[in-house]
Amino acid sequence: MDSMLNFSDKVVLITGAAQGFGKLLAAAMTERGAAVVLGDIKSEQLTDTAESLKATGAKVAYLAGDVASNDYAQQLVNLAVNEFGQLDIAVNNAGVAPAFSPLHLTDESTLDKQFNVNVKGVQFGMQHQIAQMLKQQQGVILNVSSMAGLGGAPTISSYAAAKHAVVGLTKSGAVEYASSNIRINAVCPFFALTNMVTDVSDEEGRKGLARRAPMKRLAEPKEVVATMMLLLSPANTFMTGQCIAIDGGVSAM
Repeated sequence: MDSMLNFSDKVVLITGAAQGFGKLLAAAMTERGAAVVLGDIKSEQLTDTAESLKATGAKVAYLAGDVASNDYAQQLVNLAVNEFGQLDIAVNNAGVAPAFSPLHLTDESTLDKQFNVNVKGVQFGMQHQIAQMLKQQQGVILNVSSMAGLGGAPTISSYAAAKHAVVGLTKSGAVEYASSNIRINAVCPFFALTNMVTDVSDEEGRKGLARRAPMKRLAEPKEVVATMMLLLSPANTFMTGQCIAIDGGVSAM
């Protein structure tokens, strides 16, 4: 196996692992030898994902829960250490998207949900992950933000606000813990064909979103996961504090 993508001695924690990027990433990691700890609020789907990976011979532990809970974030880290003895990589992928709505019509419950899951979920995850990585004197964290975290996002302003916060947490943590050999980066995808997009848009809506990108299409989930793998590569040792656009050329315009 190419050393750049050899994760055979790594323990990887992934939230939002029941579907989408998280599920694909878990499969890619176990194929390359990693032990994985999976979390998601969707208990049945999480169990299906974990058991299907176990059936391939992969080392898998999992626990359902809400990333907006500080206790759950701690429990996932504890699970990694208790089951596999360490935590090398953490991917804070769990997130939710709101229905499209003008900013002035965004209600408080929508805003609360965006910040509870998309911001607290990353903050709580990072604080417990970093505490363990400090003990180990090494670690890698990857947060999932969005192109909405790098610029304006009309009709999903609450999501944009939350994903901007993820960028802020990523950059702040990267600077704070760089000298402790902990790398922290983020991916910022354009709209991808995951449930987060397909559940809130119809075919015509997705065509409209695709027209915004120079490549004139939405991302395939596997394309985003490929970039995530490169950022997590054991060979990628001097990159931290970066928030990488995966956007079909949108940020170049």
